[in-house]
Amino acid sequence: MQQPIRLARSLCSALILGLSLNLGLGAGTSPAQAQGTSQADFQSFVQSLWPAAKARGVSRGTFEEAFRGVTPDPKIIALTKKQSEFVRPIWDYINGAISAQRLDRGRKMAAEWSKTLAAVERTYGVPRSIVLGVWGMETNFGSFTGSIYAVRALATLAHTGYRGEFFQEELLTALQILEQEHVSRDKMLGSWAGAMGHTQFMPSSYMKHAVDGNRDGVRDIWTSVPDALASTANYLRQHGWQPGLPWGFEVKIPQGFDFRNLRQGFASWQGLGLRRMDGKPMPRSGEATLYLPGGAGGPAFLVTDNYNVIKAYNSSDAYAMGVAYLGDRLMGGRPIQGSWPKNEPMLDKDQRQELQKRLAGLGFYDGEADGKFGSKTREAVRNFQLRRGLIPDGYADFAVLRELRSAR
Repeated sequence: MQQPIRLARSLCSALILGLSLNLGLGAGTSPAQAQGTSQADFQSFVQSLWPAAKARGVSRGTFEEAFRGVTPDPKIIALTKKQSEFVRPIWDYINGAISAQRLDRGRKMAAEWSKTLAAVERTYGVPRSIVLGVWGMETNFGSFTGSIYAVRALATLAHTGYRGEFFQEELLTALQILEQEHVSRDKMLGSWAGAMGHTQFMPSSYMKHAVDGNRDGVRDIWTSVPDALASTANYLRQHGWQPGLPWGFEVKIPQGFDFRNLRQGFASWQGLGLRRMDGKPMPRSGEATLYLPGGAGGPAFLVTDNYNVIKAYNSSDAYAMGVAYLGDRLMGGRPIQGSWPKNEPMLDKDQRQELQKRLAGLGFYDGEADGKFGSKTREAVRNFQLRRGLIPDGYADFAVLRELRSAR
């Protein structure tokens, strides 16, 4: 899974202490002892990786060079708690992503790389708007691709056990990339999560999906725009992108609409009275799902399976909407026409967690009560609303929380 870049903010001492505890340090350990203990524990972890790395064809020389001078990065763990696409209102996230500055830079880059984008579109069947959307969301079109040594980032996350075995596997794959000389150590830079290059590929995504877009014999996502854009399109195509099918579009919902309708063919949606906000006709074939990110009174979208392919890059709905909407705007599309519920109070973290726990207690939700609202929470809310006879828009607000509190 790809991860968009997050910029580090000031970190309080409590977060650093939390990292120390994750590394197995006691509360009574002095700072000097803590540093020594954490370093020794980290180095022991690194050496424990050698058998697995060797089994993947990594030489001892590459292994030692990759980890030379590497220490755990205390800032990285704090950044795992700041994934804004899961906790900010989606309209704030999108407005931040689709800024005037980003649109201006994106249009310039679209013009500069128009021939490359056209070739990528022909080869992979992925519209240039989507490729540009990913590029813009990930690194602001290459303006900041990350400055953290990927092995250090991945080793820090793997050592603390963040997301189970995921980052350890990515770390071992990063060692293979170095062994096979796809990139040198000094250029293997990326985000806090180990995502690299113009469009932020994780090591496993690089190995599976990176391609040589400019045909110079190298798959260089770090410095070659053609390689990065072609690799992104290849990634999306390999994850199921259907050429000719739009990601979706904003629609106007008629009065008295039955929100129990969720997925239909485009012809059926038209028969139910839905119309595209841009005035264009509905596609002649294909199916779409009604998506209401701001509830029944907010903007409404019909999204296709291609929208879900974007989420293979990053599983957040806010991210996928950001990619799709940014790409549309760069191609001359209109701003979102519907009104977001900006004046309604938002649930805080404790309330979001409470909502998830109550949904779980009633058998509607089986995920972690982390306060991050994604598709699983939305589906659980919708099923609860259906059971209670509410408008099933999947939108988690105070009205839903109050209903949950009264439920048996």
